[in-house]
Amino acid sequence: MVSSAVRGPNAIVLCVKATPETRATVVPEDRQHAAGTQTAAGLLVVAGAACLSASAMFVKLADINAGTAAFLRCAVALVPLIPMLVHEARRHGPLPGPLYRHAVSAGVFLGVDYVMWTVSILDIGAAISTVLINVQVIAFPVLARIFSGTPIPRRFLFTTPFMLAGIALAAGVLEHDGQAPHPVRGAVLGVAAGVAYAMYLYLTRLSGQRSPQHLVAPVCISTGSAALASGGIALLTTGLPLAIRPAAWGWIIALALLGQVAAWLFISKGSHRLAPNASAALLLLQPVMAIGFGLVVLGESPTVSQLAGCAVVIGAVWFANRAPRRHA
Repeated sequence: MVSSAVRGPNAIVLCVKATPETRATVVPEDRQHAAGTQTAAGLLVVAGAACLSASAMFVKLADINAGTAAFLRCAVALVPLIPMLVHEARRHGPLPGPLYRHAVSAGVFLGVDYVMWTVSILDIGAAISTVLINVQVIAFPVLARIFSGTPIPRRFLFTTPFMLAGIALAAGVLEHDGQAPHPVRGAVLGVAAGVAYAMYLYLTRLSGQRSPQHLVAPVCISTGSAALASGGIALLTTGLPLAIRPAAWGWIIALALLGQVAAWLFISKGSHRLAPNASAALLLLQPVMAIGFGLVVLGESPTVSQLAGCAVVIGAVWFANRAPRRHA
């Protein structure tokens, strides 16, 4: 290291020339902290996606009406969420009025998403409906771009087709040979469910950014709103039978605690610290992990094309969220 001092009447200025060795040891602490925060937030979203991925398994094991499952997962989730909300309100005060309205609107979109996706499954099958609802990977960043001006990275745009193609393979589209009773209605509802899902993600992310100390309140309020919305829609479409065998209640409680409470608390905590495209891409791991749960718990055997689709999704999500190397 070479240094020289320039003395003036009032100050001494020390000029330092860094050698390559000293430059290598200078690491910006802010960048390290930001990278650690991003990693932690990403892990929270992945944990939430893992909880969501178990939802289909719980519904299948409970063997109940789809509309009933959508309503009960939200209604039962309110049992632990309301005491948590009271505790949070005592510590941080109530959720601000505008964000309260955001949470109510988010819950309506979530309830609509639950029911529309269920009807889409009945119309066109689980495979194609799984692909269609994951248009959220495009809709979520686009909504953030339109309403918040959040830029969409080129890397994400480049990998989006690969993500959707991988989801299609993982969902088993190539093996889908059943007859779709209502293909047009199912396709429209599947895409609409994906857009409603994206609206829920956008509104909850907005609440997390504007009031990060309120984690439980947006989830609790939106869950109550989703229960009312899904219950009302179910009454008009699939029906809402509540005469459930006792053995099914264990799976319904698991669906509510993991698929609703834990899932959305994790995702809400992590998503507001990530770019919308990053959250949307990480949530694509949900159907991939659902295949893993089906394999381990239900003894289902994925096909070679489904496993290939899982690999494509994982690779595309990694590439889309990989930070480019910065050269000095």
